[in-house]
Amino acid sequence: MAKGNIGIVAWQELSFGQTEEDALLLDCGRKFGPVTLRYETYGTLNALKNNAILILHALSGDAHVAGFHSEKDRKPGWWHEMVGPGQPFDTDKYFIVCSNIIGGCSGSTGPGSINPATGQSYNMDFPVITIADMVRAQKRLMEHLGIKRWLALGGGSMGGMQALEWAVSFPDCVAGVLAIATTSRLSPQGIAFNWVGREAIMSDPLWQNGDYDDPQPEKGLSIARMLGHITYLSDESMYRKFGRRLQASDKYTFDFSRDFAVESYLQYQGTQFVERFDANSYLYITRAMDYFDLSAKYGGDLAKAFTEVKAKFLVVSFSSDWLFPPYHSRDMVKALLQNRIDVTYCDVQSSYGHDAFLLEVETLGRLITDYLANLYAEVSK
Repeated sequence: MAKGNIGIVAWQELSFGQTEEDALLLDCGRKFGPVTLRYETYGTLNALKNNAILILHALSGDAHVAGFHSEKDRKPGWWHEMVGPGQPFDTDKYFIVCSNIIGGCSGSTGPGSINPATGQSYNMDFPVITIADMVRAQKRLMEHLGIKRWLALGGGSMGGMQALEWAVSFPDCVAGVLAIATTSRLSPQGIAFNWVGREAIMSDPLWQNGDYDDPQPEKGLSIARMLGHITYLSDESMYRKFGRRLQASDKYTFDFSRDFAVESYLQYQGTQFVERFDANSYLYITRAMDYFDLSAKYGGDLAKAFTEVKAKFLVVSFSSDWLFPPYHSRDMVKALLQNRIDVTYCDVQSSYGHDAFLLEVETLGRLITDYLANLYAEVSK
């Protein structure tokens, strides 16, 4: 089948938790509802319902993984080159699902949503959530769609964290896991970067203890994004892209305006981000990442965390990723092998840094294509 794109797609919504009995029980101990999950689907669920794949997005992602919402859209979904007819996530073969996480700001319930008890935005009254809470909400979506077992689920970065949590929390519901540029627990360095990003937001006078309306604390959120974006790149990729090139002149300005191309690039990234993301969501999602540690319930022993896992794994790291370095993936592979779990591991040589999972389309695409084909053949026997 020739490769193609998805074309025009429409988002859908699932709401649950209208009653206390149906509410989502969170790790913080709170029963939370109502909850809305925005999601998109691509392809067709087959009669056996054994071709469903859940794609899980990273911190700044959303449910719109591929295609366009209208003919006027300038940009397609965030993993457009990976999802579609003849693509690695082949919609001629597989039924693809992607949902916005709870705590997000792209249609699912988050701090910017209306609290029905007050008629106002939740803001900082929104409960602190975890990666496991996100997965429990996605489990409700799975049940709504009538799917008993995912053929595979996966994603990069925080998406990979969710995939790992799925495999541990719901082992009977997962046949395969794609853990890409991810980790089984956020490192002290990762926690540190998240802390500084949140401090930038909360130090912005417009944050107002989270009770901002319009405008939001754009300066603080922009700085948080610029800081985070640096961790997604690599020294080599930045040198190749920018070097020490000046942006608008061949001479230094001898002031503190933007002299260098890299400075202008970061400011652009920050400005673009505040137009599509919510500052409080950034606080909540990064805190969920901080708390993520699969081994925490098992005395720090990751192998014990994987004891009940039944899925087959594809683990992919990238050589220049210094946010989630390859040793994080090797630690996962070692723990999986200790449990005799089928795992394929590849450390892709790339200069793109952490963002390689979005940019190394050809190499990653081949790995995913072969992995899914073998997995689908096995479950179809």
